[in-house]
Amino acid sequence: MPLTDMPDFAGTILQEFTSRGTTRVDTPVIQPAAPFLDMAGEDLRRRIFLTENERGESLCLRPEFTIPVCLRHIETATGTPKRYAYLGEVFRQRREGPQEFYQAGIEDLGDIATAAADARAIADSVAILTRLLPTKLLAVTLGDQSVFEAVVKALGLPAGWQKRLIQAFGNPAQIDQLLRTLATPTPVPGLAPEVSVLLAKGDQEALIAHIDQTMQETGYLTNASRTPVEIARRLKEKLELSETRLDGAALLLLREFLSLELPLADASAALAGFADAAGLKLGAALTRFDERVAALSSTGVDLSRITYRAAFGRPLDYYTGLVFEVIVEGKPAVLAGGGRFDRLLTLLGAESHIPAVGFSLWLDRIETERADAAIRKVDAGFRTESPRKEGSK
Repeated sequence: MPLTDMPDFAGTILQEFTSRGTTRVDTPVIQPAAPFLDMAGEDLRRRIFLTENERGESLCLRPEFTIPVCLRHIETATGTPKRYAYLGEVFRQRREGPQEFYQAGIEDLGDIATAAADARAIADSVAILTRLLPTKLLAVTLGDQSVFEAVVKALGLPAGWQKRLIQAFGNPAQIDQLLRTLATPTPVPGLAPEVSVLLAKGDQEALIAHIDQTMQETGYLTNASRTPVEIARRLKEKLELSETRLDGAALLLLREFLSLELPLADASAALAGFADAAGLKLGAALTRFDERVAALSSTGVDLSRITYRAAFGRPLDYYTGLVFEVIVEGKPAVLAGGGRFDRLLTLLGAESHIPAVGFSLWLDRIETERADAAIRKVDAGFRTESPRKEGSK
């Protein structure tokens, strides 16, 4: 969508943002690429438009707003809590539609009342979309990465496997492949016989010495990005992961959890029942979930329009808890999406922990729905218009 094609309802969105006490912020279109490559996730990484400056530093066209807004907050040393609003172009490859398009949204930084902030993000996105699409029936899908993390941890998997599964959250095909691997472990391929023997013995010092000698003999040491100690640690981790097998009962429990899909109003009881039946301690995660449901109820959002899906995630690695998307019921296009990203600001350089939640609106998709609504209104007018009486002017 070219810059000249700013949607005519952009002013309405900005009014909605202002009424919610936000501070409008803009960020440069050209951004350092590293934060996106390191933290945004594989799905976004492969769709970024990359370039370099004269010093050879990697840059990119702004593919989303959350990371730039957080970086700006850190650089300006602004206190929290703070609510930022943005509206501007983002640039990334898409299977369908233009490669540059408008997004708008709110980033809510530093509010320690996380349940209320989560509920506000969902309620605000639904309210703004309702104003823009008053004739459309909206539906919300909600997931919670922290509940999934609690289930994985309670099953007693090694840290490496927990990390793999958590990184795959929201990607059904990848999760399924990992569960298949857990059911039928496979050996680490490509290990030299000497390395395999030392790993089997658990002789860490001998393994490090062997790796060090090999690196020096091959001349790799001078260009190595990892030390022999780091390589040995990584090999040990790979071996542990390859030898880990999750018993059938635990696999069934994990698959049962991921199959949960029900109205949000019923989700708390279902999760508590699952945890009790499985003998899993999910206390803190379920408490936060219940608090969010209660906070959402107090906002006036119709909980019957919200579905909790245990396997639902969004393709950005920085999410840590709540994730959600809003659509027009019966249509696949996501009009709004967001979630909680409590670790992101610390990873970007913030000196202290800053809880954060936010959402984005996809303006080109909203524009399509508004055009559809206008066409339907005209069609309905033609159908209901009374025929002229004979002789009338």
